[in-house]
Amino acid sequence: MATVFVYPVSPRSGLRGAPFRRLLFALALLLAPLLFTGCSTPAGITRISTTESYRQSTSNPLNDGVLSNATRVVLQRYDLINTYADEPVSTLRLLHETALSDERRDLLFALAELSYLHGERLHGSNSWDDVAHAQDYFLLSALYAYLYLLDEGKESPPTAWDIKFREACDLYNRALGRGFPADEDGALSIGSRVRHLPMGELTIVPNLDSFNWKFDDFESFLPANNYEVYGFMVRNRTSGLGLPLIAVTKQSPEAPNGGALPVTAFLRITGGVAALGSGNASATMELYSAYDRTEVTVNGRTVPLETDSTAPLAYRLNSSAVWNLGLTRFLGGGRIDNHLLLVQPYEPGRIPVVFVHGTASSPVWWAEMLNTLRADPVIRKRFQFWFYQYNSSNMILLSAADLRDSLTDMVKQLDPEGKDPALRQMVVVGHSQGGLLTKMAVVAPGNKLWEGISDKNLDEMDANEELKGMARRMFFFEPLPFVKEVVFISTPHRGSFLTHEWVRNLVRKLVSIPFDIMTLDPKLFIQAAAQLRLPPMMRSIPTSVDGMSADNPNLKTLITLPLAPGVIGHSIIAVLPGMEIKSGNDGVVEYQSAHLDGVESEFIVRSGHSCQGHPFAIEEVRRILRKHIGVGVTGPEEFAATKIKFDKVTPESAAKTSPE
Repeated sequence: MATVFVYPVSPRSGLRGAPFRRLLFALALLLAPLLFTGCSTPAGITRISTTESYRQSTSNPLNDGVLSNATRVVLQRYDLINTYADEPVSTLRLLHETALSDERRDLLFALAELSYLHGERLHGSNSWDDVAHAQDYFLLSALYAYLYLLDEGKESPPTAWDIKFREACDLYNRALGRGFPADEDGALSIGSRVRHLPMGELTIVPNLDSFNWKFDDFESFLPANNYEVYGFMVRNRTSGLGLPLIAVTKQSPEAPNGGALPVTAFLRITGGVAALGSGNASATMELYSAYDRTEVTVNGRTVPLETDSTAPLAYRLNSSAVWNLGLTRFLGGGRIDNHLLLVQPYEPGRIPVVFVHGTASSPVWWAEMLNTLRADPVIRKRFQFWFYQYNSSNMILLSAADLRDSLTDMVKQLDPEGKDPALRQMVVVGHSQGGLLTKMAVVAPGNKLWEGISDKNLDEMDANEELKGMARRMFFFEPLPFVKEVVFISTPHRGSFLTHEWVRNLVRKLVSIPFDIMTLDPKLFIQAAAQLRLPPMMRSIPTSVDGMSADNPNLKTLITLPLAPGVIGHSIIAVLPGMEIKSGNDGVVEYQSAHLDGVESEFIVRSGHSCQGHPFAIEEVRRILRKHIGVGVTGPEEFAATKIKFDKVTPESAAKTSPE
């Protein structure tokens, strides 16, 4: 506390009256700062931590709900700091009018912050009118931020070195999501409108010229920033301008179960501060698919678009039923109306990558891989991703036939005239049992599969036509001509060591016969099976677990069949940490079973059986896809060497990460 000194005046001092008292008071004011003892000064410096220093230097309306120092500088310039605290709207209007003649760019930045902060105040009000009016100030904030960043003026545009530059980008993006009407689910209303803002009028019209999908195919557009994503190792975003959206598609032949796509909304503004006040300002609301466009051009400048490719994927997976679907189908069968799921509407020119899940699994278990692959701008622009779903307890040969038919039908449906060469460069990636189905899409068995179980011609067998027709689909087929590359992940080419007889018997008791084959009479199947050279496991309707037994004659034949000419194969094999590779396993499949001669590459990942979500397995698939389109990436040897540095295994086993 400052000490107050009171000097008594003696009547005999000869110094009387008000002038003397005023003199003493002035001297006291001058001397008081010198008499502070043990107290802080009115202005000075205090030592703080690095964290606190950074927080103070970056505080703004978005993170702390306060004005940044840059905006306070502008308010102080015009002696408006105290005025703004009492009259924020009047201060905003005064600064807006000042900007008509004062072309300093930081004035626009201050207007963006002040508008956003006032929008927050109104949004938190108990008045419905205030809450509704908050949208106008948020839209004003986006407009001012846009003009600060991109409008042509006497001052040069800000650079990335300016702390205000990044905040202005964030203000534009976040304010854009709050400046438009939304329904109770948060979906934005995108359409033509005239907005009557506190500082003037803005006419907004949609511009979908660069949007490769039909607007009517979407049921809603949700701001991705309004959602927290969980369950993924990372959330893939790219920085730039624009509002990332979750674009929810309607069901259609191209997207049987609907979908959710990453889209960015960009509000392009024409006219500056003066045009807004005169009602001549206009804007176009542009939509861009993150699969197609990652930048726009404004006044001759290239502007990257902000994207979020993880939020739409998480939105579609936000259902426990979806995650339990694989096990439910494995145990209970169930009809599958659409074997192929497309997470994005078909677009000519994009190469399909088809993911085929394994036993008791479902398409959602590819989520981590898809999330990472779509973050690669080259891959998301050149590829489209499909998922094959099936009853994984079904006979493997029958599921493989369904895969071939489903892919053939989809290619014909999407491109009946054969005009899209990208559809003829398909890549199929199969995990575990899915890898066996994948191989049966790219081999030419001739009579070998059938001869492995029978000495008779199929037509000579005593069986009904339904059973013979099913046998023809399963045993006699040609490789799919449009599949050019395949990836096998943890695939039991020679069977799984877990498929012992007691396991197979237990599975037969637990699983239901899938709807796909319920029309078969089990007695007729057993009668036909008696005419074949079948092991006991196959003399009743077998399950997929029977099909993955090392004793299964079909599996023994399949391992001898080479990939069709022109098809490139790759193996990703999981081996548990600490195990020798060639004698090791992933807990389900041994290395010796997963190894396949004749493939172009073999990559070892230290993991358990479900390695399709492992970062190194994903990176290897990324390498394969980029190589498929002729885009170079780190080679497998270099990547393996890098991987060893992070692989938590012994030095001895790490040195053997790549097979000899």
